Amino acid sequence: MAEYRVEKAGISLAIETEYYNKLDIEGFSRMMKDPSYCYKFYWLEAIVQLISENRTEATYDEIINEMIANAWYSVLEFHIHLSGIGGDGTIKDNLERAVLKLKELSDLAPNASKIEIKNAIVEFDKQLHTEKQALTNNVPYKALSGFANKTGEHISLDSSAGRMIAYYNALSAGDILLPYTFGTDSGLNRKLTFSEAWTRMIKDNTVNILGWIQCEKVKWLQNNNPEVPGLIYKLAPLDEKMRKLSHVRKLWDGILELRSINDVFTNDPIELVKYDIDHFIPWSFVMNDELWNLMPMDSSLNSAKSNRLPDWDDFFIRFARNQYIMYGLVHEKEGIRKLYESCYRDNLHSIWANQELYRKGNSEAEFFGILEKNMRPVYDSARRQGYDVWEKRYAG
Repeated sequence: MAEYRVEKAGISLAIETEYYNKLDIEGFSRMMKDPSYCYKFYWLEAIVQLISENRTEATYDEIINEMIANAWYSVLEFHIHLSGIGGDGTIKDNLERAVLKLKELSDLAPNASKIEIKNAIVEFDKQLHTEKQALTNNVPYKALSGFANKTGEHISLDSSAGRMIAYYNALSAGDILLPYTFGTDSGLNRKLTFSEAWTRMIKDNTVNILGWIQCEKVKWLQNNNPEVPGLIYKLAPLDEKMRKLSHVRKLWDGILELRSINDVFTNDPIELVKYDIDHFIPWSFVMNDELWNLMPMDSSLNSAKSNRLPDWDDFFIRFARNQYIMYGLVHEKEGIRKLYESCYRDNLHSIWANQELYRKGNSEAEFFGILEKNMRPVYDSARRQGYDVWEKRYAG
């Protein structure tokens, strides 16, 4: 089926051609243009999701509940700031504030299910009222600004909510059909009615539209979280199947059969059948399984460490020492070398690691220096992003 593609100011949205002559697709494509805060993306995403569930209308409250649930994982599991942070460390985005408030009230886990999150929103609805009300101050009207001032009456986009509602309802009834119009209730009870023609278009193009929203959202979030790697993977719950550790496990199995290795955190010898492969800097931050960040550790401690950073001063040297032992055996033992080479596909992509860290001939001091030079900035970025330091203390 033919598509109409809107490309303007970096925005690209492919919609089936049959809708182009009936609806203002270009106006729709501008619904996320020049946002001041990230919740504009979540507003449209929530509306598209509700329409895909055959909803023909929804209150502000229902839409905002969907937004909070959709933002939960990025904010809490991955420590993403939706609109950056102020110079004094304050949270700028009202949606992020709502998520953090719900976490404080409910004590739900960062990886809670969407059903659990929505149930908690309902349970603590009164306590969340201020944060939710703040999300209605601009975005319902600002989201429609791409349709405004094209014909007939012109309006300042900074007009009052009442003035904007009257303008958009009149515009949709006359010159330009809008995706939604506003009901007469007030506050969070105000209801949006979704246009039948727009509903049909959105249902027929849901995958394209949600993909476009995700793309624009990622660009915004990356600009506001410049130190965060792999941000495109941090919009939804973790998929444990993404982790690729089997070859690294075989490598450390081979090493442990040759010599004793002490656990980074307990300083006790690691038992061959009682250890896990874990990330020194959490996987949820680096979003990769690079060998330079992996270590064998006591299985009983893995869940306790969870999504936290080890104390650098207490544990980096021990971690680096185990890495150096591995490095030495890679260059001394043919069997270990082959196990190391089997890690190329999944665990050895970093240029600095291949060309500097694991090259033959590094002294222990040189190896430690290369590892620290490249790991410490990543570790510090994770700290600035809000990752907690594990309270596990040095065991002598």
